[in-house]
Amino acid sequence: MTTTSLLHCDGCGQPASPEHIAKRLERLEWTTRYRPVHIATLLLGAAAPSNNAEFLYAEGGGFAGQARYLLAAAGVSPAGKSAEATLAEFQRGGFLLTYVLECPIDPSAGDAAAVQALLSARLPALAARVRRSLRPKKLVPISRLLEPLLGNLETLGLGCPIVLDGNKPFALDPDEDVEDAAGRAVGRLRQALAAASATAR
Repeated sequence: MTTTSLLHCDGCGQPASPEHIAKRLERLEWTTRYRPVHIATLLLGAAAPSNNAEFLYAEGGGFAGQARYLLAAAGVSPAGKSAEATLAEFQRGGFLLTYVLECPIDPSAGDAAAVQALLSARLPALAARVRRSLRPKKLVPISRLLEPLLGNLETLGLGCPIVLDGNKPFALDPDEDVEDAAGRAVGRLRQALAAASATAR
């Protein structure tokens, strides 16, 4: 009798099938195309969405859910533009979106506590990537799932300020039942980004 043991993904720490790895590499390729040379604002989500239409950098666009919120917060409208032109404008603004977990959360991951443990375990790797490679001027958490981790984020020495909505992440989670709340968070994020830009001048 033989058993198959899955490796753990370098991008999320979850057990990874070949399909999981292939999709992660595809998302990485899409994202790299639109990485600014100098990152002004690093937008930090909890986990990559499972639906490509909600993944900002997905080939062909779609710009649903959180992707739509992020474009609005950055002042980028996709109306009348190709996906490539829209993302190039987002890139020129110095924005980059990344996630603590670079892959979607596996439905078998368990309850909320298990998800938080998975996110917490990835923080050291995230911090190293922010400090050594990304080097943004500011970091903006954009998911409610990151709220319990804010204290840890602040003590990791990211090398940049963390911009919060009061004392919480900007809640841009693509949940239909909080559409209005996400819309209000988009407005507050636009104001915070404008204020940070004015201070930097």
